[in-house]
Amino acid sequence: MIDKSIDAVALTQELVRFNTINPPGNEQQCAEYLGSILETRGFEVSFHAFGPRRTSLVARIGGNESHPPLCFTGHIDTVPLGYKDWTVDPFAAEIVDDKMFGRGTSDMKSGVAAFVAAVTDIAPTLAKGSGVVLIITAGEETGCEGAVHLAGLENVLGAAGAIVVAEPTSNYPMVGHKGALWMKAYTDGVTAHGSMPELGVNAVYKAARAVSKLEYFDFNVPRHEVMGGATLNVGTVQGGININSVPDHAEIGIDVRTVPGQKNTDVGAHLSAYMGEEVTMEAVVDVEGVWTSPADAWVQEVFGLMETVLGEPITIRAASYFSDASALKPAYGGVPTIILGPGEASMAHQTDEYCFVSRIEQAVGIYRTLAENWSTQ
Repeated sequence: MIDKSIDAVALTQELVRFNTINPPGNEQQCAEYLGSILETRGFEVSFHAFGPRRTSLVARIGGNESHPPLCFTGHIDTVPLGYKDWTVDPFAAEIVDDKMFGRGTSDMKSGVAAFVAAVTDIAPTLAKGSGVVLIITAGEETGCEGAVHLAGLENVLGAAGAIVVAEPTSNYPMVGHKGALWMKAYTDGVTAHGSMPELGVNAVYKAARAVSKLEYFDFNVPRHEVMGGATLNVGTVQGGININSVPDHAEIGIDVRTVPGQKNTDVGAHLSAYMGEEVTMEAVVDVEGVWTSPADAWVQEVFGLMETVLGEPITIRAASYFSDASALKPAYGGVPTIILGPGEASMAHQTDEYCFVSRIEQAVGIYRTLAENWSTQ
């Protein structure tokens, strides 16, 4: 076993230098690199791929039947760079003053690096107590694919008593997030020459009627106390191939964000019935919302720690994005879950993405304290 502490800032830089843009992902090398670090520090590591080079890992140390381990989780895939040119190399992880630039610095390789550094630093203590389980996933950005895959495997996740999701929150604790139901709506028609539209059936006209109808869709559910109401946005509309033909197919991309208490399957069924027979609906991403009562004893313990760290009272907040907690929280029986990570949510998916170096260092201390407190209970 290696005694030397891991520098979380340097580890973040190493992780950013792995190109894990999803699609295609190619997380295997990054996962294996992290796995080797953890194995040399006494962790039991297993790798699980849901496709070629789409590798997630599960690592654990310590644990007992009476008090299951604390779970830390994060993903190592990133979104594409976008069309706009970056002013820095997106894979160099260059540090300027307190900012580290690069794709995945905030979302969310800094979070993964911070909890890996934190728990390896106290591995001997964790090995003797309740311990921790680390779930580092592939494919989160495209619908929590890696986490869903792990949750469907037998005897892989084991048990956990609580979850820390290291997604970007500027190290502010959050107790939930909305769910996401991304749908494709299809309309079909009959093609004809553009000079004789009466001989065809225009699928784009059908799509236009559908889009107008979607603007007035009512979820008929109360607003959530923290997250507000469920939302629907039409993000894309595509139809036709050439300008001088009646289009016989059109497609609408719909982004629904649900609140805890709603079931995505029910929302999808409601939406399909509302759209009627002209429209065919298909779900392409389906992740449920997450919520933990702020009154939970462990959550209150986390809030107490963070009030000391941040120097301010903690207010009840939820994240605006979805996370792997949508798959992992139910897989672990609905255990209390906190979203807390060093990245800046406002920088996620942005050109010239960055994370504050000082927040990475701060997160290491937070995660170390959470793991120590949990493991020695």
